[in-house]
Amino acid sequence: MWNVPEAKDKTIARAIGVKDERLKLISEGCDPIRKDVKHEPKDILGEVSRTHNAIQTLDKTISNLEMELAATRAVQESIINGSPISGDQKIPEASGKRKYLMVVGINTAFSSRKRRDSVRATWMPQGEERKKLEEEKGIIMRFVIGHSATSGGILDRAIEAEDQKHGDFLRLEHVEGYLELSAKTKTYFATAAALWDADFYVKVDDDVHVNIATLGATLARHRTKPRVYIGCMKSGPVLAQKGVRYHEPEYWKFGEEGNKYFRHATGQLYAISKDLASYISINQHVLHKYANEDVSLGSWFIGLDVEHIDDRSLCCGTADCEWKAQAGNVCVASFDWTCSGICRSVERMRDVHRRCGEGKNALGTAAF
Repeated sequence: MWNVPEAKDKTIARAIGVKDERLKLISEGCDPIRKDVKHEPKDILGEVSRTHNAIQTLDKTISNLEMELAATRAVQESIINGSPISGDQKIPEASGKRKYLMVVGINTAFSSRKRRDSVRATWMPQGEERKKLEEEKGIIMRFVIGHSATSGGILDRAIEAEDQKHGDFLRLEHVEGYLELSAKTKTYFATAAALWDADFYVKVDDDVHVNIATLGATLARHRTKPRVYIGCMKSGPVLAQKGVRYHEPEYWKFGEEGNKYFRHATGQLYAISKDLASYISINQHVLHKYANEDVSLGSWFIGLDVEHIDDRSLCCGTADCEWKAQAGNVCVASFDWTCSGICRSVERMRDVHRRCGEGKNALGTAAF
């Protein structure tokens, strides 16, 4: 059992071997290259980009799962507490549900029949073309409207008749009114998220011109990002004076008089990703509504880890969208800032579409 000398010999041998290896490394230089290994040139930037995209995709997947889990918990708590479950709050269905690129909700009113017809005649596909757009491109388009104060009255019957003819309405459990736009926006996102599983949910006014293929391509670039809020970001003044347009009754919450709002997307057109729409759906009963719906939407994302994307192609003027299109920079949306939409849109929508449209074949050839 006298093994100590042998162990010493092995220790000494190992030490000598390590020392020889170190000397060999020094003699070969600071960056030794083994002759039996072939080193292939690596695309370092490509590897970094692929890794970054993989991380973003994983982050988005985790975010979606968290939102689905929160929605399921909310429904279970309602059942346990004996509270009624609203129609737009459903347990997420993981299997068999069609995936869409985007849902485009066109905000409209009972008095806007001519505006809707001007949109149908220009940038909103009709009939079989619209169904083909849903099936092949994954794009849902609907006019969004609630109900009148007297449910089932003449206004509601007129919308029902129009819907039977065109089949392009999304009816909300909401009472229409200009001062209720924040509530309508909240209900729209919650309802759309429950009906369609899409990457993005878009809200646009019915007096704005939109190039749908360009919108789809713009949103598709941000598909792998979680919690995305896209629009023309602005920070206008908080108007404390009563009687003026866009008066803010809760102006005192924004600090001293003369202060500005936080950054938020202008209300003519904006888009949010699926997880943000799910967040609105889950928390709709506790989200505060300000007088202006674009301010309300922006306030709901304060404190969340949301990426604000300021894209000026979503708010081109009708005077400059033509030369931008000729230069190859087709605008997503065009309107007149002075009118918060296209001025006299019923008369001018066709002209704006002719000058600023992306072309008849743009949607057919688009790949998202």
